[in-house]
Amino acid sequence: MTNNNDVVDSDGLQTSLRTPEMRRILASSFVGSAIEFYDFILYATASSIVFAQLFFAGLGPGLSLFASFSTLAAGYLARPLGGVIFGHFGDKVGRKKALIVSMIMMGTVTVIIGLMPPTASIGMIAPISLFILRIIQGVAVGGEWGGAALMALEHAPKKRRGLAAAFANAGGPAGAILATLVLSLTATLTGDGFATWGWRLPFLLSAVLIVVGLVIRLKVSETPAFQQLESESEERKVPLLTVFARFKKQVLIALLATMTIYVSQGLTTVWGVSVAVAAGEDKSEVLKWKALGALITLIVTFVVARLSDRLGRKRTLIGAHIVAVVLAVPIVLLIVSGEIHQYALAIILGNGIVQGMCYGPIAAYVSELFPPQVRYSGASAGYQLAAALGAGLSPMIASALILIPGTGPYLIGGVWAVIAVIGAIAVFKSRPFAEDSEPGEPESEPETEGAPATTKTQRTAV
Repeated sequence: MTNNNDVVDSDGLQTSLRTPEMRRILASSFVGSAIEFYDFILYATASSIVFAQLFFAGLGPGLSLFASFSTLAAGYLARPLGGVIFGHFGDKVGRKKALIVSMIMMGTVTVIIGLMPPTASIGMIAPISLFILRIIQGVAVGGEWGGAALMALEHAPKKRRGLAAAFANAGGPAGAILATLVLSLTATLTGDGFATWGWRLPFLLSAVLIVVGLVIRLKVSETPAFQQLESESEERKVPLLTVFARFKKQVLIALLATMTIYVSQGLTTVWGVSVAVAAGEDKSEVLKWKALGALITLIVTFVVARLSDRLGRKRTLIGAHIVAVVLAVPIVLLIVSGEIHQYALAIILGNGIVQGMCYGPIAAYVSELFPPQVRYSGASAGYQLAAALGAGLSPMIASALILIPGTGPYLIGGVWAVIAVIGAIAVFKSRPFAEDSEPGEPESEPETEGAPATTKTQRTAV
């Protein structure tokens, strides 16, 4: 029988990513995130290819697509609310409990969307209900990322935190691969019936996936960092209020550092899909290339995450933003070319390379900006605000800018490049929380004047 001292250090952290408990934790973070993002990306893809004609057909081709993207944006805009709600309870009652509730909420809503009658059958109730359900989806996925990242990061050895936390982020492209392949297979098998009933099958499959995810998630233990907070005698205040009173700068840095990821996602995998389909490309072919892009994202995420443990979060993240600046305009030009293989290259570069390079270090980087007492709330607030603004608004903004003759693609790429430059500057100027400082990095301090920074020897609740 394995001695517990062989797998856990004096701080309660796992001594390796290969211990049985750590493997369960990483599987929970990865599979749980993959399932929730399967549900979330499923809607994003369906909004590009079928929802406009089912729920907004009376508005005409252009406005119906815009309305479909608007409901998509509502889900992204609701993510910060989910981050706030689940972040608060994750810092108060535990990461694990918050994650379980988030998963149940997401699965239930996704199945209901799969059963939703079209506007032709029940009138305006359909688009209104779809809008509300998408908001609930956004709240659920907004609570998922922070908890999944912290479950991995707060159990992992400190020198392997980048790779460990990346398992939560890697669940995103894994869920996208699954959603895209299931939609593509369904579109192929159902043929003309896909637009009327075939699209529902991937949504209904969520019921099975959620059960699998819950079984895995229920088997893991709460994080050592939260267990230590629970053992402290001093009562913890409202974590969210503490975040915005003392860590506003860190929230802003987290937002700016994350924006490039979601602008890339919104432009290449949502707006780009709609452009390709509108140009007459086969839906199944477009979805297959999208799945390949997500697979490359998955691989690049793990590679760069491991690099971040060796080179530091800031170096790897700044490098990723520089790549985004260089590729932004070329990627947009590839998307609007109207040729499937050029769109495929855009997906590989934008979704696979740019997003993957940013994804690798971002979970650990954002989490390490905050102390454990407010880490779920702080990390979720900054990250999910970026998701809301980046992925939620970029398809609509691109749809408007592309109408400008001649300069439209350059304006879209230019905005993306500027966002990446701002993100790189924010990362360069940032400082991690004291306990998580990289070698040679100064320590971050709370913003309240006269308030002492929390350190290794001072972990009183804030």
